[in-house]
Order: sequence, then C-alpha cells, then structure tokens
Amino acid sequence: MNADFFANSLPVLIGSLPVSDHEEAIRHVLKYTPEIPLWVQLPFYKKEGMIVQFMPGMPGAKFEEEKNFIDTSDEKFDNDVLKFYEEYMDVLEGNADLFGSRFSLAEDEARGFFVFLEHIKTLASPPAALKGQITGPLTFCTSLNDQDGRAIFYNDQLRDVAVKLLSLKAKWQARKLAESGYPVIIFLDEPALAGFGSSALISISKDEIIECFNEVITAIHEEGGLAGVHVCANADWSLIFDSKTDIISFDAYSFFDKFILYPDQLKDFFEAGRFLAWGIVPTLHAEDIDRETTDSLVANWKEKALKLENMGIEKDRIFAQSLISPSCGTGSLGIDHAIKVLKLTREVSERLREEFAV
Repeated sequence: MNADFFANSLPVLIGSLPVSDHEEAIRHVLKYTPEIPLWVQLPFYKKEGMIVQFMPGMPGAKFEEEKNFIDTSDEKFDNDVLKFYEEYMDVLEGNADLFGSRFSLAEDEARGFFVFLEHIKTLASPPAALKGQITGPLTFCTSLNDQDGRAIFYNDQLRDVAVKLLSLKAKWQARKLAESGYPVIIFLDEPALAGFGSSALISISKDEIIECFNEVITAIHEEGGLAGVHVCANADWSLIFDSKTDIISFDAYSFFDKFILYPDQLKDFFEAGRFLAWGIVPTLHAEDIDRETTDSLVANWKEKALKLENMGIEKDRIFAQSLISPSCGTGSLGIDHAIKVLKLTREVSERLREEFAV
C-alpha cells in the first residue's frame, strides 16, 4: 500500500474519450480531474484498441487488416517464445533495460501516454497520483485468439507469455510514471470478468483468474504503485476481493446492489485500507446521462454509502477510501455526453469533499 496516497473521494476517470486529438484529450483530463490525471486511449485510432494496443511483444503476433491473432504455426514461433522468456528474465534480473525492451509502449501505439508525460512536467499543482491503465489478463487472453480462432487463455504457454507481457508492460508504465515523484495507480481493465461463470468461460477456474491478476498486480507493487481492477458490469466480485488489488473500480450506478452481496469481504477490504472507485456517474445509456444532475448523483452516492455504514463501515472511512468516477470510459459516447460525464464526475467529487472533508 502506498502510504503517500489519499483518496478522499477525489475524481478519477476511466481511460477513453471520444476525440481524435491527444492534446485535446489531455486538456479535458486536466480540466476535470487534475488531482488524478491519466493518459487517454482514443478509439478513433485502431492501434489504441483494448487488445491490439498491448499485443506488440507477443511471440507470433500477427496484425492483419481484418483481425489480429497469435500464429503458433509460424516456423519462427518456438524460437520467438524462447527469446521472449530470455528477455523477460534478463529484465527481471537487471541484465537488460526495461525501458529499451519489448515491454515498452511505443508512441505509435500509445500516443496518449507520451503526451501525458509531457504535460506532467507542467502541472500547476502536485497531483494526488498519476493513473495509467492496461488491459487485464482475463480480458486480453479470452479476447485474443490463435490462428485457429481459439482464445489463448486455453493454451497454458500462450497464457503464461501473455500474463508476463502484461505484467512487464504494467511495470514499465508504473516505473515511467514514478519518475515524476508522484504516487502511481495502474488500473487493469477487465470487462471480460462479467462473463465468469457463463458458458463462454465455463472451463476457467477462479484460482486461475486470481493467479493471473496477482502476477500483474505484483509487478505494479514492485514499482511502488497501487493496482486497481475496473469492471463496468456485474461480476463475481469475490474474485477481485480475493486478489491483491488495492482499488476496485465498479459500476455503482447500475450494479451497487449486486456489489454489496459480499458484506464480509467488503468490510475486510476497507479494514485493510484499500479503496473503492465508485462509478456513480452513468455512461451506458444517453438518457441516464441526460437525466442525472450533480444533486441527484450526490444523493445517490449518499444513499448507497449509508448501506455500507449499516454494514458497520464508518462514514469517515468510506469517504477517505473512496474515489468518484464514471461507471466506464466515455469513448463510445458523443462528445457532449462525454463532457457532461466528466463535469458530473468533478462536481460530485467536489460536493462530497466540501461536505465530508475535515
């Protein structure tokens, strides 16, 4: 746990915006969430998609017009896997530079990260933390297929390679952002977790998922960073409670009643000093965004926080260990709705801090 980070219901965003210019994107971030700014992924660019953005460095990675996949039938594949593990071990043992390795993000695939780095140098006030994000291992490994259309999660070797790739890409982000001297948060984006227990993921065990999570989270912790897991739908929340994550980012607007079905784990989570990022500002339906106001969302949050109080979690602790966020990224929204989401996120946070901060 990073003792230098204080949540205190500060606003934080999920990583996408519906614009085509990274400079414009970071201006929105710094206007609405300067306390915990983040780098932005823009769906406008194909290379910034959830899977393809973090594929470079994978042995057998093929990038084609219609699809991206892992080709284990390539004659170079076995040798590429060997080289991967050699480089992975060299980086871990300090015999190779992480910043010059295959685990670095490149400007053409993560332009927002490098724009973010430049703006960090000119911040008017010290932020509470800097936020990065990476596609979580379950989502990555169940969304990326081999040449036969089979998800790589079901290939033990490919899954191991992918989790190690994501771990060191998360480590790279955490180390790069930590050069600023500010606390660092890295979120694992895990929409696929909503499918756990369904027929699509029936053969995947809870222990396998937690093991994948913890490998990436440990890499972040090794760099002194805080790790969060973001899920923008309902899920088996015990999977995240039982992992090493420091922050659970959830859709509090739509799924709070499902989330609090884990009262003992919730209480233990708070007792351990960990954090909730409340996705209290809706992003899924335009009519919800149109209807809601700062007043209505503040009232919504208070009503839900009271349910945590009734479980035996102190009000001051809830405020101190909470963040206020949109329920998901805004990349699929129109710009007017996206800006309203950012504005509401900021205003709800400000209202709560005015009321509860000591």
